[in-house]
Amino acid sequence: MDPLILLALAVAPGVFWMFWFYLKDRYEPEPPTAVIRIFLLGALAVIPAAFAEQLAAYVFPAILIPVVIGPLIEEFAKYRVVRGYIYDDPEFDEPMDGIVYAVAAALGFATLENILYVGIAAFTSLPLALGVSAIRAFLSVPGHALISLCWGAALGRARFMEPAQGRLLVVAGFALAVAVHGAFNFLVMGTVTLVVLVVLLVPLAWIAAGKAIDSALRAGHRP
Repeated sequence: MDPLILLALAVAPGVFWMFWFYLKDRYEPEPPTAVIRIFLLGALAVIPAAFAEQLAAYVFPAILIPVVIGPLIEEFAKYRVVRGYIYDDPEFDEPMDGIVYAVAAALGFATLENILYVGIAAFTSLPLALGVSAIRAFLSVPGHALISLCWGAALGRARFMEPAQGRLLVVAGFALAVAVHGAFNFLVMGTVTLVVLVVLLVPLAWIAAGKAIDSALRAGHRP
């Protein structure tokens, strides 16, 4: 198969889910250029995150890397993109923006991960690469968005709250994201637990995301 087709298959899920979440911001959509910028910066955040995880592997027990250390590093990398590059921008002017930009950073991060995973699988076999692409398109890529939405929703609300109270909310949202990320990684490691992930955790995450989006939209557009 043409490598460009494999690249397109690896990139398409992130673009699709970004468009899906972007359309949810129906009252005052963010400038596409700002969303794309955060998406690309989220992709670049994979590099320092991967480096930090490699260093952590020399310090912490192996069991902690996928369920604690990795989620902590990856969520912090995505959070820093939003906090450092868009949070103080005038365009960040409603609670829903926290969700949109958190999802953009997360999907950028997931897209570069996807390219790497699909590319590595392609060296083994084409069917493996296609399988990895399909599974990640419906689990890992949207999973990154749903997980980071936890701190994104908190960050969006915190922008318009008293600073001390807002910081507590963001810490709680970030801790929840790390916990869910760790649970996701743990469940995906086993056949039985993977079924639990698909049947229980993923549907609950989508329901929670829908409620968070509705709440953010209401908070930004009260009559």
